[in-house]
Amino acid sequence: MRRKLPGDAPPAAGGGHAPSASAPSEADLAQLSAAIAAGEDLGPFVRRAFACGRPEPLLASLRAAVRDREAEIEELCRAHFHDFIRAVDDLRSLLADADALKGSLSASHSALLSSAAPLLASLESFLAARSLAGNLSSALASSRRCVRLLALAARANAHLQAGNHGLYLALRAVDAIDRDLASGPEPLPLPTLRRMLLSVVPAVRAHAEREISREFSDWMVSIRAASRHLGQVAIGRSAAARQRQEELRSKHRPLEECITLDDDGVGDLDDFAAAAATADAADGAAAASFDLTPLYRAMHIHQTLALGERFKKYYLENRKLQLTSDFDVIAATPFLESHQVFFSQIAGFFIVEDRVFRTGGGLTSRPDVDALWDAAVGKMVSVMEDNFSRMQTANHLLLITDYAALLSATLRRYGYPVGMLLDVLAKHRDKYHDLLLADCRRQVAEALAADKFDQMLMRKEYEYSMNVLAFGIQSSDITPAFPYVAPFSCTVPDICRIVRSFIEDSVSFMAHGGGGDTYAAVKKYLGRILSEVVDASIQKLVDSGSGLSVSQAMQVAANMSVMERACEFFTRHAAQLCGVPLRAVERGRHDFPLRRSRDAAEALLLRLLRAKADEFMRQSDGVNWMADDPPPGGNEYANEVIIYLETLTSTAQQILPLPVLRRVLVAVLAHISERIVDLFLNDSVKRFNANAVTGIDTDLKMFEAFAEGMSSLFEDSDQESVKNEMKAALVEARQLVNLLMSNSPETFLNPVIREKNYNKLDYRKVAIISEKFRDTSESYFSTFGTRGARQNPKKKSLDTLIKRLREAS
Repeated sequence: MRRKLPGDAPPAAGGGHAPSASAPSEADLAQLSAAIAAGEDLGPFVRRAFACGRPEPLLASLRAAVRDREAEIEELCRAHFHDFIRAVDDLRSLLADADALKGSLSASHSALLSSAAPLLASLESFLAARSLAGNLSSALASSRRCVRLLALAARANAHLQAGNHGLYLALRAVDAIDRDLASGPEPLPLPTLRRMLLSVVPAVRAHAEREISREFSDWMVSIRAASRHLGQVAIGRSAAARQRQEELRSKHRPLEECITLDDDGVGDLDDFAAAAATADAADGAAAASFDLTPLYRAMHIHQTLALGERFKKYYLENRKLQLTSDFDVIAATPFLESHQVFFSQIAGFFIVEDRVFRTGGGLTSRPDVDALWDAAVGKMVSVMEDNFSRMQTANHLLLITDYAALLSATLRRYGYPVGMLLDVLAKHRDKYHDLLLADCRRQVAEALAADKFDQMLMRKEYEYSMNVLAFGIQSSDITPAFPYVAPFSCTVPDICRIVRSFIEDSVSFMAHGGGGDTYAAVKKYLGRILSEVVDASIQKLVDSGSGLSVSQAMQVAANMSVMERACEFFTRHAAQLCGVPLRAVERGRHDFPLRRSRDAAEALLLRLLRAKADEFMRQSDGVNWMADDPPPGGNEYANEVIIYLETLTSTAQQILPLPVLRRVLVAVLAHISERIVDLFLNDSVKRFNANAVTGIDTDLKMFEAFAEGMSSLFEDSDQESVKNEMKAALVEARQLVNLLMSNSPETFLNPVIREKNYNKLDYRKVAIISEKFRDTSESYFSTFGTRGARQNPKKKSLDTLIKRLREAS
């Protein structure tokens, strides 16, 4: 029978079903059955039924489904009923066996308990002992840990008491404490000790940082003072090395002169290169004179404190401040007085930086050092240009330039680029030489003003060596007897010393800071001092006259001849100082740079000699132009001129070079010849006769004899050519006298004869002089006695000449 469900509706009366409001369709029932069979959610069906307001059909369908399931369950139970009965029977049979087993187990348990009781007691004792042992081991480990930490703390204290040398070991100890506290398996059992250690670790580190910072600050102050001394030592060694190089160059210079252009002995100069390299290596030893240990210790301590980068930055900032303060100090003091200290400070600063860079373990880098150097070079260039522009003394400029060049040479050995510094020195090369030329111009002017232009007297051999041999102006290699009277005045050695000093100063500037081809530049400036200073000063003296006498003018001319040899010495001296072989200098021919003043001096001497000759010639007023007889022995003026010329020649041949003396004598004789012609042309001479001409002829013969006698002085020349040259100086007067003494003066009109015998005569002058010439027979009273007599052929020829010359004019 099916059980009655609580939701079943009562049966309708009459035994039939109650009619539903709307019976579900077959399709709806089929869908619901399928959903129930599939175990799907029936919610959509329920919602739809209630949404329609008619859930009864759904309930009916569900009841039908329940009834179907109950029927299936009853069938299943009926199918397995017998198996269930058999299972119950099996369980009942097992119950008796289970009771027997339970009893056996209870007996075994009781036996086991009775036998294991002593063992359990022993186990409990063992566990208690093991627990006690564990506690003791833990206590011992904690004690050992505490002891180790306290020992590290004691060690740190000991290192701290040892000063800054123990800071690193103290930091290692506190680092070990810190690692133990941070990485230990468990915290310290003593909280007080732990708190104490945790407070000590940062305190020790802070103390180490303070102490090492204080030591570093002290080192920064001390290294600044040490840098100045270090720079002075390094620059001094550079100067010594340069001096050794110059000495070696001087030592090997004679050897270089013996080497041909395709020389096989270049290896002989290896000693010079080796010595220069040794000097460079010795300069590097200056870097060992200072101690960087405090710096390295500070860097190591900061790296230990994990503050390495901060320390690097701090170091660079402090060094920049020090460099800036160095430039501020130089700005507050005169540069000339403080430039050596300034350059020494800079040199020491960068020697220290180079050492720190090479041995500091990365404390500084190449860009950092280069940045410091660039800043320093820029500031030094600015300071030097500013001070150079305001300097007006060559010695001051040379002094600073030389020290700056030593600074450049010193720092170049440490790898610093010094091109900008050398460019500044080269830039002011012209200004330095202009100042030097101005000083030399003043010195030369003072030397010329102080000279009395007398021959220089030397009483001792050292004076000869100092004033003659030192400048190569000796005329002979044989040492003269003393006292020795030189052919020049004291101006010559004074000017030589001035020029030699100029050359040495120029070479010093060019070799150490001028840049470029040293010899070419020195040669250029040597030409300037000779032309713009010496030549101009002497020419100014000569042109002004300054009351110079004939002897003084002669001495000036003699000085110029000696200066010609001195100029050759100047060129050789410049080449030697510049390291240029003399064979290269002597190969070329050089013009005399003082030729203008030399020519001016000779012109002044000639001017004075002509004036002196004119002074004697003015005595020609005593010449009797209408003498009855020729003057015996010539006219008085001629004798005085001859005496003066002989006296002059005896003095001049001792000091004047023979070529100069030759030119002077020729010019004086030519002037005398002109003055003799002018005597005939003088307006005061209205007439002259043959006796006067004969007297002038005697005068000319005396001058010609003097010229012939002077030719013997010139032994090194062709005496015949010298004689002809001197006689040629008197040719105009000689041709005029010959014409006046000729029996046929009209032959002057013949071009062939005139070109051969009278080529120096001007026909206008001949016409004027011929008008004045009258024979003695043509006197005022002699015409009465000769009236009707035969005319003199010479008179006739002279009249013809005068007539023809009048027609030509």
